[in-house]
Amino acid sequence: MLTFSGRLAALRTVFPEVGIDGFLVPRSDEHLGEYVPAGAERLAWLTGFTGSAGLAIALAERAAIFVDGRYVLQVRQEVDGTLWDYRHVTDEPPADWLKEAVPAGARIGYDPLLIAEETLDRLIRAVPALTFVPLPENPIDRIWQDQPPPPKAAVSIYPAAFAGRSAEEKRAEIAGILKAAGEDAAVITDPPAINWLLNIRGADVPFAPLALGFLILRADATATLFMAPEKISDEVRLHLGNTVSLEPRAALGTALDALKGLRVRVDSQASPVWFAQRLRAAGAEVIAGPDPIALPKACKNPVEQDGARRAHGRDAIALCRYLHWLSENGKTGTQTEISAAAALLAFRAEAPEFREESFPAISGAGENGAIIHYRVSPESNRRLAPNEVYLVDSGAQYEDGTTDVTRTIWTGPDRPPAALKDRFTRVLKGHIGIATLRFPQGVAGAHLDAFARAPLWQAGLDYDHGTGHGVGAYLSVHEGPVSLSRAARPIPLKSGMILSNEPGYYLPGAYGIRLENLLIVQPAAAQADGVKPFLEFETITWAPFDRALIETALLTPAERQWLDGYHAEVWRRVGPQLTGAVATWLASACAPL
Repeated sequence: MLTFSGRLAALRTVFPEVGIDGFLVPRSDEHLGEYVPAGAERLAWLTGFTGSAGLAIALAERAAIFVDGRYVLQVRQEVDGTLWDYRHVTDEPPADWLKEAVPAGARIGYDPLLIAEETLDRLIRAVPALTFVPLPENPIDRIWQDQPPPPKAAVSIYPAAFAGRSAEEKRAEIAGILKAAGEDAAVITDPPAINWLLNIRGADVPFAPLALGFLILRADATATLFMAPEKISDEVRLHLGNTVSLEPRAALGTALDALKGLRVRVDSQASPVWFAQRLRAAGAEVIAGPDPIALPKACKNPVEQDGARRAHGRDAIALCRYLHWLSENGKTGTQTEISAAAALLAFRAEAPEFREESFPAISGAGENGAIIHYRVSPESNRRLAPNEVYLVDSGAQYEDGTTDVTRTIWTGPDRPPAALKDRFTRVLKGHIGIATLRFPQGVAGAHLDAFARAPLWQAGLDYDHGTGHGVGAYLSVHEGPVSLSRAARPIPLKSGMILSNEPGYYLPGAYGIRLENLLIVQPAAAQADGVKPFLEFETITWAPFDRALIETALLTPAERQWLDGYHAEVWRRVGPQLTGAVATWLASACAPL
């Protein structure tokens, strides 16, 4: 078995054979999704980095790995610094490194199925002295001897009782969008979009109930689904109907060629560049535009909203039972990050509707909590100690909804330091600031992000991640096209969207704080003298915040009123489902400040 040094050396031996001087290795599959099948984990195989986003560039003599702020600590723990330079993707972008490390005229290879057209174009414009070369075969696939095969899990029907709308209705709506834009077809490469559109689900990747495939949707609402036929039962085939044809993945290229002369939409930000390249070569007119499914999918219908509320209701019971368990076991020194995460999973798994975690639980004690997307391993696992901070960010996939929640706990038994309480309370104030916002229709996520940061900014503090992301309806826990972030795309928030509210603060080497609930965007009550409609947030996550870490004097009367009201609602919803010591604990945890 090759070492990481051996893998990098083996990759470099391929360069002269295919006529390149370097190669881009993004953390993505041919759908550019966050959760990828095992055989697409090329970045992890090559470097050891297991984060959900990143890029490596390997040259003949040098190599670098680029990560965002969530992973600046993790990458140094997982990747050999003698082989790879560590770079912050925003502060030290790949283009700058290439300008410094690569001579003019060099040829940099890339897999056109693993990079979006917009991403590639930015790189080409930023480094015009280099030539970027699409390769017909990924060099890593040539040297990865035990690369897992593509997944072929069975596809299941997602019933209308959970979906709220038929697949025929959805296809007609999206086809109408294409027709109104004067487009003949759209190529859909995003599995959550395809699964939502066709009311199907699958099990091809961990943590998200997705069947991987591609789709060509036409303006007459007919569609061709490219998916391994053995994944589709007769029942699912009947569900898809006569206007959705089924073809194997191998037929995709020929089907794109057949669109010659037509106007075809491709999402240049989220689809692999291979699709646009193939369509243009065939003589189609490629229209760069957003995935037409993304926005309708993000705006949950009433049935999907009710499913989310039910999922969070049962999740709240598991969470509160877990937090009680943690109050008794967290300070004993007998639990580890792995055992604590396993306990939470066990509480959730008692619900019959539970299917799997929605992402690997971030179970970070002490200094590990400062690693924003920390993923505990047997090597990094440590015990939860008395009198330290423990951060647990976790979620579940239930058949009717997807959850994502973070709580930060003081293990005790002693009182926490004043400085820690100050930081925690400032994060809590930012969380309350988002939860209580009212804002006019037309406002985008970038406009709201600062409301969560303001209490930290007043103390000269900040956090290096977005404040919130979209969440799917029994789909991916991270969903576009909107987010609460300074880098958010200028897409207005709309009623029915589900977003996370998760400000944080991280002190490297010491602790991390993050407080996360999920929210549904709802219409706000109209004011008599209002000149435009407003929106607000409905909180749907129900679990107490650790009162040991709250500095009450820092809260305004309105913030204190919100927190007392929130805890009263936690007790009202969850208390009747609990008994004995757990119920007694929750009553205390939810008592007014």
